Amino acid sequence: ELGDKAEEQEKKDIAAAIAELETALKGDDKEAIAEKTTKLTEVAGKLAEKAYAAQQAAGAAGPETASASKPEAGKDDAVDAEFEEVKDDKK
Repeated sequence: ELGDKAEEQEKKDIAAAIAELETALKGDDKEAIAEKTTKLTEVAGKLAEKAYAAQQAAGAAGPETASASKPEAGKDDAVDAEFEEVKDDKK
């Protein structure tokens, strides 16, 4: 999803971490799996931080964009309905 915003080195690092984790998952070494999972989380986390910072910077540019995404109060798709419970006496 963030591939178009990632630099080539970041893409390579994430792909390498995924490959290492997939290799570790084929084995039974829990410590290696945990280590590779942590590494992937760290590498992907850096990209997520970068994307979050970019999103925050774009949001700070204009408050109109932030308020445009919020639904207006009172305009939801909820429907009030009444119901009657019917019991089946043939049990």
